[in-house]
Order: sequence, then structure tokens, then C-alpha cells
Amino acid sequence: MNKLRLIIAREYLSIVGRKSFIFMTLGMPLLFILIAAVPAVLAYFNDKGSDTQHIAVIDDSKRYAAALHSDDMYDFVVLQGDSTANPREFYDKAGGSIDAIVVIPRDVDSTGVVNIYSEGTITPALASTVRSAIADTIESAHLAAMGIPNLQSMVQQAHVDVDVRSVKWSEQGEQESSTEAAMGLGFMLSLITYMFVLMYGAMIMNSVIEEKTNRIVEVVVSSCRPFQLMLGKIIGVGLVGLTQMAIWILLLGIVGTVAGTALGLNQVASASPEAIAQAQDLGAMQTIMQHVLSINYVPIILNFILYFIGGYLLYSSLFAGLGSAVDQPSDSSQFTTPVILIMLIAFYAAFACMDNPSGPMAVWCSIIPFTSPVVMMVRLPFGVPAWQLVLSLVLLFGTALAITWLAARIYRRGILHYGQKASFKDLFKWLK
Repeated sequence: MNKLRLIIAREYLSIVGRKSFIFMTLGMPLLFILIAAVPAVLAYFNDKGSDTQHIAVIDDSKRYAAALHSDDMYDFVVLQGDSTANPREFYDKAGGSIDAIVVIPRDVDSTGVVNIYSEGTITPALASTVRSAIADTIESAHLAAMGIPNLQSMVQQAHVDVDVRSVKWSEQGEQESSTEAAMGLGFMLSLITYMFVLMYGAMIMNSVIEEKTNRIVEVVVSSCRPFQLMLGKIIGVGLVGLTQMAIWILLLGIVGTVAGTALGLNQVASASPEAIAQAQDLGAMQTIMQHVLSINYVPIILNFILYFIGGYLLYSSLFAGLGSAVDQPSDSSQFTTPVILIMLIAFYAAFACMDNPSGPMAVWCSIIPFTSPVVMMVRLPFGVPAWQLVLSLVLLFGTALAITWLAARIYRRGILHYGQKASFKDLFKWLK
């Protein structure tokens, strides 16, 4: 037991003491924020920095050209002429001064088809702009053609935008929740589980291969059992991951408390829907924070830690056992590719289950041990029956222990195997 503690302490301190660990622990939250913000920033600068495109419009119907209004992105110019005389002629005569030609056919009322000609494929934004403007105008024309007085105004008055609010029952009474916030949290937890299980599993494999290549392992196994060495690596690196998560949870709690206090949301998490509806002075940021704070994080975080430990133990033991069978990192792909594919399937399954976290696919994938650490993260914010959680955790940890035992048998033989490349046939022999 003392040797196991020494191995765990060595693995833990050798990683935590690095500057890269401190940088990644503090910089990873900022990286996630940047990843979320970069698309919006790029879209903003793309809209602001793009040149206005000049679009010619030929309206054979003589009714709908006025629906296309110029803005900062598109300058619509109505041409006088008949499009039946090849639109290419108008394009060539323009000499590069226009980017595309919109042709509205005479029968657009019945077909609903509008043609856009250009030398290249048109952008989705242009297609959407033309489609929306023409469709709205044709709809208005059809309503006017019905001959019913004030029909269009009656349709507009009858139109109602429905805002769906999610209200859940809890011990504190009724609470407003947010489906979007739950989906965002589930996706973030799935992504973190996937990334870190893969990252720490690869870290263990590289450590095993490095010690085997440098022949350090021959000295180490002379004073301890191979199983102790493998288990010490797994536990030591796992404690590093838990340390990082503890720091992030602490930082998240501090940021959430400060933001809630600054926005006056100390009591908003327990506010009733009626009280929230009466608070007309809530800004957009306050509404977002209310939705974020409406989630009960304690059981989610506890289950997240349990699933992270189970998933990490399962996959890291696989990486450690498979890493012991090769001499160089370049030779490990033949063994690690199936494991990585399984993790990819789990991640894509989690993404596919976001729309229906209680469906059959989500339930089964959250129970199967090889996919449950990632898929269950999507279901946790929406609530999971207790029996499914218990069954999933029992299967996960049971499978993880079985895989660890099997990986230890491979590790015991593979750690001192040099020269000839091992194959799957050799792995099965070592298992026996």
C-alpha cells in the first residue's frame, strides 16, 4: 500500500507541479468562453467588413420588385427589360458592376420560383433575403385577391407570437426553468467528459510508453508489482482531473455569486413564475442569469463527478493496457483507434439525444457503460429516474473494474515486451 501511495503521489505531483497545468487550469475556462464568442464576433465583423453587393432585379411579373429593399449588404437595382432575352446579356453589359441578377417570372404567384443568376454560387444570406421578401409580398397579394375587406389587417391582428415557459415543480414550489439552459449545460458537460477522458487517457498511455522506451519501468517493477504501477498511474492522473474540476467549480460558483449579486438575482432562483412575470424591469442579462440559476446544480455536479470517475477508470485502464503493448507512440494507433471510435460514437449519440433526452436511444445509451459517461450528461439537467441512474452507475463501475482487471493482465505482460510489435492475437494470449 505504501508503494501504491508513492506511485500516486509521484504521478500527481509531477503533473500538478508543471506550469502547463496551472496555465490550462486557469486558461481553459477562458478558452471555452472564446470558443463560444468567436463565431458571434466573426459573424459581426463579416457583416460589417463585407462590401455591399449590387444585385440587378428583372421583374417579369411587374409586381414584386419593390419588395426587395436595399441595405448595407445588398443594393437592389430594378432593370427595365424582359428576362426572356437571356439574362446573361444584362450581366455582360454591366461589365462587372453587378454581382447577380434576380429574375422574378410572370408565374411566380403559382410556382413560387425565383431565379438568381451569377457566375458563382450565391450566398445563403442572399437567397434567404430574396425568399423572405418575395414570399411575404405574394402572401399579401393572395390575401388582397380574395376580395374580403380588411382581410390582411385581420390576419395580422389574429397572429400571436406564443412564448412557451417551462415551469417545474420542486420542493420550493413552482420554478421557471429554461430548456435552452439545460441543453447548453448538458452539451458542455458531455464535451468536458469526452475531452478530458480522452486527454487524460492519452496522457497515461504516453507516460507508459515513455517509461517503457526509457527502460525506467524495468527498475520500477523490480520494487513493485505491475498492477500497482498501472493503478497508481490511473489514480494519480485521475486526481489531477478532479483537482482541475474542483478549481473550475469553485471559480464558477464565485463568478455566479458575483454576477447574481450585481444583477440583483439573489432570490431569483426561487422566484415563482408570477413574480418573474411581474418584474417587467428585468433586462436580458437578468433573464439569462435567472434561467441559469434555476438549475439545481448540486445533484448534477455530484453525478457528473461519479460518471467522470467511472468513465475515466474504464477508458484510462484501456489506454494503459494498450500502451504497454507498444514501444513507440506511432505504433499505438492500431490499438487506440477502436477505443477512440467508441468515444466518438458516444459523443455523437449525446449530440443526437439532445432533442429527446428521454427517448429510447438516450435511455439505452445512458445505460450502456461505454457511452453512459457522455450521454448521461445530456440527460441530467432534464431529470433522470433514480432507477436508471443507479442501474447506469452500477453497470459503469462494474464494467470499469472488469476492464481494469483485464487491462492489468495485458499490462503485466506487455510492459516488459520489447522488439516485436504486438498484435491483437498477442493481447488475447496475454489475457489468458
